[in-house]
Amino acid sequence: MHSTRLSRRQFSAGMGAALLTGASLTRAQSDTRIVLGQSAALTGPASQLGLQFQAGAKLAFDQVNAQGGIGRRTIELRSLDDGYEPDRCAENTRRLINEDVLALFGYVGTPTSLAAQPLFTQTKVPFFAPVTGAESLRQPFNRLAFHVRASYADEAELIVRQLTNLGLDRIGVFYQDDAYGKAGLDAVTRALATRKLAPVATGTVARNSTNVTAAVAPLVAAQPVAIVQIGAYAASAAFVLAARKAGYGGKFYNVSFVGTQALADALGANGAGVVVSQVVPSPYQQSRQITREFQEAIKKGGNVQANYSSMEGYLAARVFIEGLRNAQAHASGKLTRESLVAGLESLRGSVGGFTVNFSPSDHEGSRFVEMSMLTGDGRVRT
Repeated sequence: MHSTRLSRRQFSAGMGAALLTGASLTRAQSDTRIVLGQSAALTGPASQLGLQFQAGAKLAFDQVNAQGGIGRRTIELRSLDDGYEPDRCAENTRRLINEDVLALFGYVGTPTSLAAQPLFTQTKVPFFAPVTGAESLRQPFNRLAFHVRASYADEAELIVRQLTNLGLDRIGVFYQDDAYGKAGLDAVTRALATRKLAPVATGTVARNSTNVTAAVAPLVAAQPVAIVQIGAYAASAAFVLAARKAGYGGKFYNVSFVGTQALADALGANGAGVVVSQVVPSPYQQSRQITREFQEAIKKGGNVQANYSSMEGYLAARVFIEGLRNAQAHASGKLTRESLVAGLESLRGSVGGFTVNFSPSDHEGSRFVEMSMLTGDGRVRT
């Protein structure tokens, strides 16, 4: 018997297509609120990435709201949980666009952001500060996408340069088997290739999994002096522990997306010496203006843990706020998606001493990368 029952996914996709072509284009923006939409991992093995970024962003938005908002409008960040799964992210994105958010903000991850890309492009909704350094979200140029963080290519170049300058050229790669992991692998491979090198071995892990057994054997057997990890904190921690147990005595390097504090918490004393590249300034070093402002906001604003993920959320929100102010000025107070794009494109200079430059032809705001190291007692040293 032929069934006419629709699956939940089919129903969501069908409704999403209808919504994207209809109601979302006719609903007016509120005169009292600026609503942003976020899809991020708020539960599951990658949840600390989403929760901490969200907390940092909300800290900055609450701060400006307490001062009267932007043009007497308060900023609301509407966050939906996708569990770091692309299908759920696409469904969330359709819903947020249908709710007529001004922009999409702070999506967490490469595979999820790629799932949102055709949706925000089709409906002309700005997509700001995704937590990913993947080239696939930067090239070809998309006028709606704005990146506050440096790319994985920038991070990989610094990691490989640091290792090879020390004479360490036998480098392996442990990576998540999806768009994020492959973007990181490509970046490391390109950085090595410019030095006439190649990864000595690779190993993979599935997204949202900590089953690293199959990855350990080939990497340990190849005896690299360092292993670059392109994963989220749970899998990366599992790999460090399993590789050490298998007798590996080399170095571990991670890119920023790993979630530094969550990785440190997961590894404990076993984290000593593990290196992480960072794309935002240290949340602990008071010598930087943005860090002083971040820490002062935490003192006034409640329960936010100072770490690299919350710092990235705070910084992204601060940059976005400046873009909103520019948009208001450019459009004589009228805030639209088009005026927001124009406002962001005119943003050049520093935000709390952190340099961010956008233009009509370049939406990669920063190339900032520096290295940090876990100390083994839950702290991070730069």
